[in-house]
Amino acid sequence: MISVVLVEPESSGNVGAVARAMRNFGLERLVLVNPKCDHLDLDAVSRARHAVSILKKAVAASRFSDLNFDTLVAATSALGASSNVARVPLSPEQLAGKIHGASHNVAIVFGRESTGLRNSEILKCDFVVTIPSSVRYRALNISHAAAIVFYELFKHSRMRKIASGYAPATLKEKAVIMAVIDSLLERMPFHFDSQRITQRKIWQRVIGKAMLSRREAFAVIGFLRKASKLR
Repeated sequence: MISVVLVEPESSGNVGAVARAMRNFGLERLVLVNPKCDHLDLDAVSRARHAVSILKKAVAASRFSDLNFDTLVAATSALGASSNVARVPLSPEQLAGKIHGASHNVAIVFGRESTGLRNSEILKCDFVVTIPSSVRYRALNISHAAAIVFYELFKHSRMRKIASGYAPATLKEKAVIMAVIDSLLERMPFHFDSQRITQRKIWQRVIGKAMLSRREAFAVIGFLRKASKLR
């Protein structure tokens, strides 16, 4: 199941427009993190049109840390240098190829209209999606960006089918993988602690982008645990 998360939305009209785009492309679950506007006011309802039911069923969360999904995807137009592993992006089309037919809980996370997502929030996501746009003006209106991402997900879901027996790795299983990696990193010599932190960020990103099956996750856990016992 794919959910849409808006972090601290500032404009009720934009929330309504995002809800409308969700209905256009078959998405139903909207989560609002610490909203700064009334998502049920006249402007929101007017912009949502026939998607008012999505607004009425929207789930509220007080903090970003309250989000509980197996996979978090950060949507951003602010890309860093290649050394900033937290912001190495996928295109919407590439994203669709990774999560098409997902049976676990996936959330597409959009940031504040004025400032977007903070780096600390992006670090908590599994990977980043960005929309290629003009270098003269990269940032899209949030509802326009959402519609493009939703369209690619919808298009891909109609083009490909996933095997019914596929069971993706859950948040808990990915946490176990990272715990074993953390244990290994603690035992490895680094000249600077910052190098160990960078390694962790990279491995967290690799595990997130891999979209592992549960069987693959168990195999990775077993391999890493055996590696941790080598001398």
